[in-house]
Amino acid sequence: MTTGARDVAAGAFDPLFARAVQKVTVLGATGSVGQSTLDVIARHPDRFEVEALVANSNVAELARLARLVGAKLAVVSSEAHGPALRDALEGSGIETAWGAQAVLEAVDRPADVVLGAIVGFAGLEPTLRALKAGRSLALANKECLVCAGDLFMSEVERHDVTLLPVDSEHSAIFQVFEAENAGQVEKIILTASGGPFRTWSLDAMQSATVAQALKHPNWDMGSRITIDSATMMNKGFEVIEAFHLFPLGAEQLDVLVHPQSVIHGLVQYKDGSLLAQLGSPDMRTPIAHCLAWPERMSVPVERLDLAAIVSLSFEAPDLIRFPALRLAQEAMRRGGGATAVLNAADEVAVAAFLNGRIGFMDIPASVEATLEAMEPRYGASAPMRIEDVAALDQEARAICGTWIAARAS
Repeated sequence: MTTGARDVAAGAFDPLFARAVQKVTVLGATGSVGQSTLDVIARHPDRFEVEALVANSNVAELARLARLVGAKLAVVSSEAHGPALRDALEGSGIETAWGAQAVLEAVDRPADVVLGAIVGFAGLEPTLRALKAGRSLALANKECLVCAGDLFMSEVERHDVTLLPVDSEHSAIFQVFEAENAGQVEKIILTASGGPFRTWSLDAMQSATVAQALKHPNWDMGSRITIDSATMMNKGFEVIEAFHLFPLGAEQLDVLVHPQSVIHGLVQYKDGSLLAQLGSPDMRTPIAHCLAWPERMSVPVERLDLAAIVSLSFEAPDLIRFPALRLAQEAMRRGGGATAVLNAADEVAVAAFLNGRIGFMDIPASVEATLEAMEPRYGASAPMRIEDVAALDQEARAICGTWIAARAS
């Protein structure tokens, strides 16, 4: 049994499938990843049954999805929306609950696979709670590894959990990382579309609107991750995740802009071989890979027609126009709690941009200001308690909020 992607990559995997039908719990069920997951599950009722669905406050969608897959339990974290969920599912036979404690209790219910897709720092505690011996965790919550990578991976190892990456880029690396040749890997390359502003000048990006930033050229995602893709902070987060997921050093992690989003990740070996995973930009493919692991299963995604593709292009990322990627790489190298500060400041800054309080390029500027202000606080040692991570998170949010208020005044 593996203790995570690092050990799977090193060949320490022993398939764990005690049940013909797998019980699945989905955290973040109404988000884009959650909905794609349930679309896959609904197409394979012979393989999966849904134990619990957890969402924040989207009652109507949660109720629809719970009925679609016949979930046993539906939970909203928002206390205020609980009664509406109860009413929406009345007569369905589906249990309902609400509040933070109900979310944790849902995580504790028996499940073979938990998919963690709650967005933001709010997903850290319930996803940590999902680390139970004998389970597989399909991880889509970036903050678990960005904010608390050392803590999270130590818990994965302690509970002997099978950790499978959902992000298309990490899934791609996972699929072409040769277990028997892990020590022969020279580097891994995460690809990035470049987002909606890939060809924009720095001056033009200064005045980019929310609507323009939300028009991702290839992927349909939630608001925060779409803005993070536009700044390329999301790619920086993915580099940090890869650092924890795979047995490589920071200097072995690279980023390549690939506008077509056909190649999702590459592994370069010492003999010069470069292995790549290709596919249409559809999250159902990496999700299905996690749910069916170590097998494969049918998914109705558009098949890649290489003969119809005119060209595939690549370019190095521009760290002047996209300083967020540089900030993420620097935070990863600094260690300690720097990446927790990075994430907290980014969450605050993205929300401020979406609300029209700051400009697009103020997002990385506010993150950099917060990192500089908190440098004496996050130290060289990674926080190994969730309380310590939360303290850094709250302080960073306050400092970033103060910077934004001054900027907006």
